[in-house]
Amino acid sequence: MIRNVIFILLIVFGASVQTFAQRENSALPDTASIRKSLDLIGLPFTPAEILQMQRGIADQKRSYETLRKTDIPNQWIPSIGFNPIPAGYKVPGFAKKSDWPKFDNFQKPDHEDDIAFLTVPELAQLIATKKITSTELTKLYLKRLKQYRDTLLCVVTITEELALRQAAEADKEIAAGKYRGLLHGIPYGVKDLMSVPGYPTTWGAAPYKDQRIEETANVVAKLTEAGAVLVAKLTSGALAMGDVWFGGTTRNPWNLKRGSSGSSAGPSSATAAGLVAFAIGTETLGSIVSPSTRCGVTGLRTTFGRVGRTGTMALSWSMDKIGPICRNAVDCAIVLNAICGLDPQDPATTNTGFSYQSLKSLKGLKIGYLKNNFDQNSPNKKADSLALEVFRELGAAIVPVTLPDQYPVQAMRIILSAEAAAAFDGLTLSNRDSLLNAQEAFDWPNTFRTARLIPAVEYIQANRIREQLVIETNRVMQDFDLIITPTFAGNQLTLTNLTGHPCLVIPDGFDKDGNPLSISLIGNLYREDVLCEAGSLYQDKTGFFRKKPSLFSR
Repeated sequence: MIRNVIFILLIVFGASVQTFAQRENSALPDTASIRKSLDLIGLPFTPAEILQMQRGIADQKRSYETLRKTDIPNQWIPSIGFNPIPAGYKVPGFAKKSDWPKFDNFQKPDHEDDIAFLTVPELAQLIATKKITSTELTKLYLKRLKQYRDTLLCVVTITEELALRQAAEADKEIAAGKYRGLLHGIPYGVKDLMSVPGYPTTWGAAPYKDQRIEETANVVAKLTEAGAVLVAKLTSGALAMGDVWFGGTTRNPWNLKRGSSGSSAGPSSATAAGLVAFAIGTETLGSIVSPSTRCGVTGLRTTFGRVGRTGTMALSWSMDKIGPICRNAVDCAIVLNAICGLDPQDPATTNTGFSYQSLKSLKGLKIGYLKNNFDQNSPNKKADSLALEVFRELGAAIVPVTLPDQYPVQAMRIILSAEAAAAFDGLTLSNRDSLLNAQEAFDWPNTFRTARLIPAVEYIQANRIREQLVIETNRVMQDFDLIITPTFAGNQLTLTNLTGHPCLVIPDGFDKDGNPLSISLIGNLYREDVLCEAGSLYQDKTGFFRKKPSLFSR
């Protein structure tokens, strides 16, 4: 009897073990699927190794599914970060007080169009001497924003109520003798990646067109403290790519048949057309440099970590940068002076200061130029070569130089793809990415999906190579005050965005069809002052920044 019971129990236990094993095996990925996945990422593991991987892959899948149950907002920062400062690099100190250009006895132009295209110091002089009030100036820009918003498609929201309130407060303070500085009472716009309470923050994308984030972006808060007046939230290409947003394509004031490029499409277009005195853009991989070039304005991509990003849409935590888009280099310096510094909520920021000194010549500066890029046979070659000669005429010692070329710079763009896919994983998994206008192979929806197949190991390896790129680039840069390059030649644009170096892009002429061209100045980490000082001398000598698109000026 006992023997029979034991026999039955053994049969039942054996059946249970077999059933458990069958269930367990059925949850494992089949080896053919693993092999196909490995083929996609180019890894030649053996059949025995693949068989051994089954259980681990199943465990990882369960972890992924668990993680996806957590709602992760865009503003959550990963616990890993990028630091552009290599070991031994001495962060500059800025003990001197800024020496801004002065425009004593500057007279108010008779025509509104001429006022709209003045530089920040010129406008500041008019306000400080009470030749115009901030309210009058704000109403002028509001009028132009309303007049041309449909022509250029560069405006998402006009912040009229806020602007008039801030302008009235500026006038009251200035009348009482409380003058905050050169930006006090100056109207500006921000790329609509930055949140402002009471107004939509659309990120340029249809899924977010009604989104409201009741938080003041760090950069907006700092400009408010400086007394500047926010008149508009300006277009961004959808999720910081290109010049296409949910309202259409932002147009170029110099040629309405062309887009403004992006993704800081609205800030560049609006500044070029005299709809704002200056604007704030962002760059991850060319989003200030490219539209500034296309629209003929001056853009400053700041050192990574120079300007706090709290309240600004994240695309790539290790590559996103905020910077000014202005009429000229001096304006960029004035704006940077107001917005740089520590952001308690952005661990990438530092407390590094800033100061600007007006130069009379470039004598004593050592400037490198990327000879290989200048030697390329491009349509801009003549203008770029003439720009180089101007810098020589201004007294600088200019010598050829080469940036590190031993690293796979373009391949490291997977860092951006992986981080962007993580930033918008919720959009992908919910299928709301189908609401985005652009749906081609290299647009965000497919890029986010494709990035899901970037192995974590390759992402880390790319960042390990990136660190060596940072070290080697700084080794080259430390011998120069700045380096000049044609804006889009070679791989310097990708390289310097990966290393976090600042770049000033300035107009250097026009092509045969009247479209603006630019030259780029690359600086050492935190040395935007040198870029702006040298760029200002170049601009004073050439005057290209004074040119206005004819459709928007008299």
